[in-house]
Amino acid sequence: MMGTRENKRQPVELADIIREYSPSLKANRKLCPEQHKAIDDMTACRTSELKGHLSVCDNCGHREQSYNSCRNRHCNKCQYMKQTIWVENLKGRLLPGKYFHLVFTLPACLNRLIYRNQQVCYSLLFQKAWSALQSLCANPRFLGAQPGAVAVLHTWSSTLVYHPHVHMLVPAGGLSDDGMEWIRPKKNFLVPVKVLSKIFRARFCESLLNLLQTGSLDVPKEFNTEGLKQKLYAKDWVVYAKKTGKTADRALEYLGRYTHRVAISNQRIESFEQGTVRFRYKDSKTGHYNREMTLDGETFVKRFLLHVLPTGFYKIRYFGVLASANATAKKEQCLALIGKGQYLSPVEGLNAYEAFRILTGVNPWLCKQCRKGILKAYPINDSA
Repeated sequence: MMGTRENKRQPVELADIIREYSPSLKANRKLCPEQHKAIDDMTACRTSELKGHLSVCDNCGHREQSYNSCRNRHCNKCQYMKQTIWVENLKGRLLPGKYFHLVFTLPACLNRLIYRNQQVCYSLLFQKAWSALQSLCANPRFLGAQPGAVAVLHTWSSTLVYHPHVHMLVPAGGLSDDGMEWIRPKKNFLVPVKVLSKIFRARFCESLLNLLQTGSLDVPKEFNTEGLKQKLYAKDWVVYAKKTGKTADRALEYLGRYTHRVAISNQRIESFEQGTVRFRYKDSKTGHYNREMTLDGETFVKRFLLHVLPTGFYKIRYFGVLASANATAKKEQCLALIGKGQYLSPVEGLNAYEAFRILTGVNPWLCKQCRKGILKAYPINDSA
């Protein structure tokens, strides 16, 4: 039975809506294990079901009761500190300088096939996006060097529609083949986007069609493979590119918006009344979340559950000179050629509370009532 006591920051939360429809959704037996777990975790998050602690001020005796978080990566209440710490630690991994933001998107006609084969197709999206970029950057007409990238998978649009795409942050430069020079772009762009799009399309389609021919994919009954190659090549595949700013910090701030984001935040949910959810989504012209959409509650939850990832799938990946295998040797070589030192993260190895204090300048254990005492935590069932 779900806990009825909980810590809430918003009048209406995603967990409230999921909790309302979880019995009927579970009953239809169409949910995968990851979706079942996401439902259970998110509806229990910060409620008495997960237990918690009572914090008592050693100066004024003020008490605060807090329940534990679920830590599920799809929970929109558990990502802020993960994102903040990850971004801070990534500063020690990125190279200083300008960056480009690229987005590789798959056509909607593949959605059913991709969703049925998420592990394979998402990995293929990462691989072919990087392969296309790497080959163009190696061309002496453009960069003529080995690039690097940090890539993040998203599967949603702002209206929660299934929309798989990869955000890629790429340094404005690369390491020469002999490792003796850091080469910057010859012009005010990294590579020609239209050419990049065509190479990405060709490589992804070749691998996907090969997987279909060898019977390596689970093909939905409603998915028509006849003439698929012609359909895919008849479309212009979308690859988007723009600069993120003059410094790595600006690039990190930009990437930080994408890394641990889930399909929808509680702040975007305006209301949940009489089985109807009203939420804000992004206006493509202004970039602001000032447009509104209304969905019935069950449809809203079903849309959200489309974006629950397979267990163990890595949605953040590193490539080229930023790859884990090159984290020491090539990175040090790049830093020496660029003429900059390595950033050392002040929160490396610290727990979440210590990291929060350093990054925000706020002591999470300082009593909010008297501003003098320190809160001491006791298990909820403790006699204190």
